[in-house]
Amino acid sequence: MATSRETAANKRSSSKSGPARRTSGGAKKAATPDQGQSDLIRKPPEIAKFTTEEDSQAYRDMLLIRRFEEKAGQLYGRGLIGGFCHLYIGQEAVVTGVQMVLKEGDQVITAYRDHGHMLATGMDPKGVMAELTGRRGGYSKGKGGSMHMFSRDKHFYGGHGIVGAQVSLGTGLAFANRYRGNDNLCCTYFGDGAANQGQVYESFNMASLWDLPVIYIIENNQYAMGTSVTRSSAETHFNQRGVSFRIPGMEVDGMDVRAVKAAAEEAAEFVRGGNGPIILEMKTYRYRGHSMSDPAKYRSKEEVDKMKDREHDPIERVKARLIDGGMSEEDVKAIDKEIRGVINEAAEFAQNDPEPDPSELWTDIYAEDGSEAA
Repeated sequence: MATSRETAANKRSSSKSGPARRTSGGAKKAATPDQGQSDLIRKPPEIAKFTTEEDSQAYRDMLLIRRFEEKAGQLYGRGLIGGFCHLYIGQEAVVTGVQMVLKEGDQVITAYRDHGHMLATGMDPKGVMAELTGRRGGYSKGKGGSMHMFSRDKHFYGGHGIVGAQVSLGTGLAFANRYRGNDNLCCTYFGDGAANQGQVYESFNMASLWDLPVIYIIENNQYAMGTSVTRSSAETHFNQRGVSFRIPGMEVDGMDVRAVKAAAEEAAEFVRGGNGPIILEMKTYRYRGHSMSDPAKYRSKEEVDKMKDREHDPIERVKARLIDGGMSEEDVKAIDKEIRGVINEAAEFAQNDPEPDPSELWTDIYAEDGSEAA
């Protein structure tokens, strides 16, 4: 595979009519100044058809995230979790559907609303919860808290507290994949609020210029902290945010795990084909406030209740399909009971695991003698 320097040189020597771009078939095509933008605004594919087994697994995965977040909210209310805590309740279908199409070696990076992403990548609920309570058994040894957890084994690169910072880091992970010549991609998640950060567009430019294997996933939950997207964004169709960089995008029903999976499959195929980045705007919704300290008085109870009903809630939609497909109410309740048991066990571990030794303040700070920090 050509190096990034060779690729850049090839592009500089391309036609004067514009930089060479790949078509969906992988062949190069020059972009002319009068070329339309309709080819960059894609319609989402038809929703994936799930087997009963796929629906059951999706139900389990999403329910694990929701029950975990509910328990985290309880522990925070009891003062057992300090600092900031941003819950993912309502958005479970996004990470669950995307994760269903990723392969070993693909990376995930996100912002501070990150517990769901961790669990979706297969990180242990005990380790995640222990990090929330600041215990030594946590993924960052109790020093990172809710917003700063990592797992190299699961290819999860954070949890980042700086708004939009993960976008440039995720682009860098994609650059590393391109440089190494592997077939991996990076899923870079960020929200509708972070989509207005300048470094996002610097990253878009570089990713498009070098055809980097990155899927930018904008989790549009309708509110940037307490501000509606209609009040904070001149362009509210976030799937079109990459048009000026010739990055295609599509709008996806982020409350339907089947729609998410279908879009993620198409995006992964596009990116792995060497066509460069793509944007998936996931139209989703968070039921709780921006963080645990947010009473969310900027929206009505009726608005939230409507998104929680059976027709909109991502978990209730799968549950209804399972029951319509022949699963009994008792079997569904048994799954919930099993998941609650897992979460209760994680909470017990997180409350009883020892706190880090004070000497941990001086570990994992920097690499010495060319060695890599743990």
